[in-house]
Amino acid sequence: MSKKILFISRHAPYGSSLARDALDALLASAAYDQSLALLLMDDGVMQLLAGQNADLIDQKNFASVLPVLELYDVEQIYVHSESLLKRGIEKNELIDLPLTLLNSNEVADLISSQQQILSF
Repeated sequence: MSKKILFISRHAPYGSSLARDALDALLASAAYDQSLALLLMDDGVMQLLAGQNADLIDQKNFASVLPVLELYDVEQIYVHSESLLKRGIEKNELIDLPLTLLNSNEVADLISSQQQILSF
């Protein structure tokens, strides 16, 4: 039986391993045929910025990994719209992925509809 699992990533792509840890856990969970979704909120929305140049800090470009989520049956990528607004990020600055923007009330509804939540 497939479980609905939501991964919440709240941290910027660089400066700590938390964003990478969330992505690794999400990809590992994909091997178990679950219904997976990703919610990016707070500084986690910065993971979606296009034009990241991680070579300057000798790391892999985080945004280049996110498009593979579709291959791993990650069904939805949600973005907290108020987190974008607080950071002055416009939707046209994000990488080209099918994203669903949610306000805070919709995030609360999303969280309450899940069977399992993993927050990083």
